Amino acid sequence: MALSRAHKERGELRIHESLEELSTDLADYIAELSEVSVKERGVFAIALSGGSLIGLMGKLCEAPYNKTVDWAKWYIFWADERVVAKNHTDSNYKLAKDGLLSKVPIVPSHIHSINDSVSAEQAADDYKFAIRQLVRTRVISVADISDCPKFDLILLGMGPDGHVASLFPNHSALNEKDEWVTFITDSPKPPPERITFTIPVINSASNVAVVVTGSGKAEAVHLAVDDVGSNSLSLPARMIQPTKGKLVWFLDKAAASKLDGAKFSE
Repeated sequence: MALSRAHKERGELRIHESLEELSTDLADYIAELSEVSVKERGVFAIALSGGSLIGLMGKLCEAPYNKTVDWAKWYIFWADERVVAKNHTDSNYKLAKDGLLSKVPIVPSHIHSINDSVSAEQAADDYKFAIRQLVRTRVISVADISDCPKFDLILLGMGPDGHVASLFPNHSALNEKDEWVTFITDSPKPPPERITFTIPVINSASNVAVVVTGSGKAEAVHLAVDDVGSNSLSLPARMIQPTKGKLVWFLDKAAASKLDGAKFSE
């Protein structure tokens, strides 16, 4: 059974006994948001990241979700992407295609991957243009406060250093306030060239979920979620604070093990 608690300002924490349980809860959560969004807007605009996240979304390929989710109404984007060929092992697109998109009936033209044949700067510009077009046609809403695109759901992982998307600690990309999509050529993790949503775009989403597993990320979870003073304010994961949307953390017990009051009661 999942342990859940609300955390003032830091969103809802859903802590799970096992990866199996976390995967099922994550699939329920995504399917429910999809249903609500399709009912309200006729579409579901979702942005993905890479890493272990795609594997943890795998339940969506199974019953009942593979039949009950209205896949034809999904529009897929990436919160960040490595500027490599689409068939490269480092590609977030390839990871999502192999692990999820090829197994469910999503309309191919609704899958918006980056242009992998240009520079990181040009890829970011192209991606921003593609998103702008879909804002114009109302596939993506607009946040009334920021004028940023308002995705129905942005799914993020988090690294042991507290990075989310391709927004790394102490990197200048964290300070980008004007652009929707920015690029980096000096990622501290290979490959070096990437594009990424900026903090204002992530914080404009209707829903943001951060999915974190493993004891190696427990300290970063503690710094991102708990009240630890000013030391962690520049941690990218702590900067995820949706302006009007909802933030949910999906954690396994290992990732949650250093949280204040880590021994939660059911």
